Amino acid sequence: QQQLAPGTWVLGFGYDDSLLKEKRHPNRNDLDQASLDHPIMLTHASGHLATVNSAALKERNIDKYTENPPGGVIRRVSDTDEPNGVMEETAMGLFPRNILAPIEDDKFENLVRQAIQRYVSYGITTIQDGAANMLDIEKLRVAAKNKPYIADVVVFPWSNYFDDNQLASIETESSYTDGLRLGGVKFGLDGSPQGRTAFLSEPYNEGPPGATSDYRAYPIYPAEQFNPKIAQLLERGTPTLVHANGDGAIDMLIDGVAAALKNKEISDHRTVIIHAQLMRRDQLEKTKRLGLIPSYFSAHPFFWGDWHRRSFGEERAAFISPAAETARMQIPFTIHNDAPIVPPDMMRLMWVAVNRKTRSDFVLGPDQRLTPMQALHAITLGAAYQYFEEDKKGSITPGKQADLVILERNPLLSNPDTIKDISIMETFARGQSVFKR
Repeated sequence: QQQLAPGTWVLGFGYDDSLLKEKRHPNRNDLDQASLDHPIMLTHASGHLATVNSAALKERNIDKYTENPPGGVIRRVSDTDEPNGVMEETAMGLFPRNILAPIEDDKFENLVRQAIQRYVSYGITTIQDGAANMLDIEKLRVAAKNKPYIADVVVFPWSNYFDDNQLASIETESSYTDGLRLGGVKFGLDGSPQGRTAFLSEPYNEGPPGATSDYRAYPIYPAEQFNPKIAQLLERGTPTLVHANGDGAIDMLIDGVAAALKNKEISDHRTVIIHAQLMRRDQLEKTKRLGLIPSYFSAHPFFWGDWHRRSFGEERAAFISPAAETARMQIPFTIHNDAPIVPPDMMRLMWVAVNRKTRSDFVLGPDQRLTPMQALHAITLGAAYQYFEEDKKGSITPGKQADLVILERNPLLSNPDTIKDISIMETFARGQSVFKR
């Protein structure tokens, strides 16, 4: 056991209220039982909520008079308005991890290399960081210069708080230096379905505790700020990823891009809808017309499919991450895990996309199951296309970068229900073996 001095912050990650017996978030009273001397913050498995104890609230001067920040909610005790400890979305920013528990540069570099090694063990040869700030990028550059990364890392800094000048100063890179490149920028428009903070056009079937019957969640970034920025980025040709889980947030993205492209000769921009989980059928038509690329969080049906049936009802839950419909409409798309929300296990991701089985073995939306070949394409050639790297990566083709994976057996010829059990035997990146079982 490690003895911590009183007042030292204790941080944790990964609790999931959908899996807890109580089916609720731990609150300040629960965490106070662990310690009254140490400030504690536990981040939800979605990364979109956190819960803190009384010592943490006191340390950060958060009380019943503290207003909700724009795009976030401080959950409160109903009869007193005191914070109950649960922080939604931007309210988590009242407890900034980089200030509460900063990571020394040498430890940062070691952690990055450990993460890359874990990714290649899952057969991943191009890794995305979609939540970095500019200081993180500088640290990543220093680490790469010290010793080039064994696999490619492409970074899209979180840009909700960038002003116009900062966005204009972003210089994207088409090639990697020491295994690193700046790929573009990323915005976030809403929260998560499993946290019940994804912004919907119609109310949740079952919202968070205390929610009214018309609860639809909310945007974390207003359209009046997003629209001019996406227009600026499209005009400059900056690749842009936009986190939009709920169909309300997807509407915001579609409307912003449609307005920006009106009467403009801008083609092949490949703006990506990150997660796109509550995508509606009518939105797919607009997605195709505008040249958007959905990148579905296709691991969700297994991890939270049963929870989604309660949150959204059977019809909406069955259409979560509608990859098969997207394929039928010949819209380019990709699928992903969104680590660390779930592990970057690509064979399990393929298995979920092909089978759509929940934890209870219920098949969620059988008509949205992909074929094994479609799933494989989405994480290889589809992913390379999303990154504008289809001429260099995505297939074993003469002249392309020698990124390839040797599997225990062929997932295209295996029983679809066993794909998740296929082992990664060896991973090659740039022609070099970087992992071997």
